Parts: sequence; structure tokens; C-alpha cells
Amino acid sequence: MSRPDAWAPAQYERFREERAQPFYDLMRMVKVASPQTAVDLGCGTGELTAVLHRHVRATSTIGVDSSEAMLERARALGIHSLQFVNADIAEWWPPAPLDLIFSNAALHWVPDHVTLFGRLREMLRPEGELAVQMPANFDHISHIVATEVARESPFSDALGGYVRVAPVLAPEAYALLLHSLGFAAQDVRLQVYAHTLESTAAVVEWVKGSLLTDYAVRMPDALYTQFVEQYRARLLEVLGDQRPYFYAFKRILIWARTPS
Repeated sequence: MSRPDAWAPAQYERFREERAQPFYDLMRMVKVASPQTAVDLGCGTGELTAVLHRHVRATSTIGVDSSEAMLERARALGIHSLQFVNADIAEWWPPAPLDLIFSNAALHWVPDHVTLFGRLREMLRPEGELAVQMPANFDHISHIVATEVARESPFSDALGGYVRVAPVLAPEAYALLLHSLGFAAQDVRLQVYAHTLESTAAVVEWVKGSLLTDYAVRMPDALYTQFVEQYRARLLEVLGDQRPYFYAFKRILIWARTPS
């Protein structure tokens, strides 16, 4: 699926440390050493892809992302044996079987996870590893309010009734799916990350760098600005002006290995 690029690297990186912690936790779950071929699906600016590349001592790593704005930053890294490709994760296929598929905070943008994880399984060599981290915070008020505002006029008219529905499954559903796909070993975790933000208003800046991009690409700039202000007012109305604000954020971390 091709849409205008609403990803802004500077906005996304306003919470660089908070967004990076799950990456490091996921990377520590990886067991493969010195893989010949690795891929980072949803590589973003590529900085963490480079960390992964060095950490596992991969011979070759491919970073895949559909945002050209993000990839411009990634390609500027100029690291040997690290290649970046502009492609839709749902459609990309590797040039050869992979030893490691890694994806940090990206697969929740791809629909139909039963089909998706089946495709990923087919990409792996024997004893290949899959490592995935995805937000599971879609029942948090920060996400619920965005859906409520999107259903109101004039936004619902511009969106044609569209609201963001995440395809993320329950943790136990992923465990069952991995088993059904024939993975020989797995580790599925639900983890709550504790983020202390400077205020409730900072939550707006957080979601502007992620969730709200799905609305930004679907309406004119002026209307999107109005949407954000309505979202901000509604969120402050519900949560109050807390300073600081404790943002509890759930994420699913998945590791699995194919049979030998």
C-alpha cells in the first residue's frame, strides 16, 4: 500500500531514548551469532539498524522502510555491508534466505499478521531467527481519544469513515501462531515500559511521531492541524494537566527460531 510520507524523523526522535529501550531489549533476545544475512524491517533512520548489524556481527544487513524521509537519513550513515531499501514490508521479499529477521516497532503497520508471519517464516533458513517488537498500547486513552476524534465531523468526512485499527494480536495468539508455523523454539513477552514525560501535553508530541501519522496522510494539512488541536484538548480534558505524566506503554516482544 503506497501513501504519502508523513513520517518526520525529528518528530519521531523527540523521544529517542524511550523508543530505543525496547530495541535493546529485543536485540538481547537474539541468539544467532555472525549471521550471513540479516534484515531490519521498518529500519527508520537506520541508526539502530547499524547497532544491530555490529552487535550480531552480520556479514550483510538490509534495512527496509517505506519512508523516503527516514531512508535519506539511513543512507547517509555510509556503513559497509549495510544496505537500505525503500519497500513495503507486506510486499518485500529477500534476494536469498535469511539468518535473522529483526523488526522493531514496525509490524503493527502491516495488516493480517497470520499471513504476514507465515511469509516471514518462509524467508528464514534452517535455524534462522525471528525477532519482533510491536506496541500493544491501543487500548490506552491516548489511542482511544484519537479514534473518537477521527469519528467526529469534519474529520470523519475527510477520512471517509476511516479509523486506525491495529492488527496486533494478543501475546498468546502469537505463541500459538509461531507453534503452528513450525518454529522450534520461541519466547513471547508482554512488557510495560514506564515513561515519565514532562506533562500530559507531551503525550500529544509522542503520538504525533507515530499513531497520528496515519491520519496526517489522509487529510489536508490545515484540517490535520485542527485534528491535532482537537485531540490535544480532548486528551487534556480526560487526563488533566499532569506534570509530570506517567505514560505506561505496553509492548509485545517476540523471538523464535526455525528447526535445523
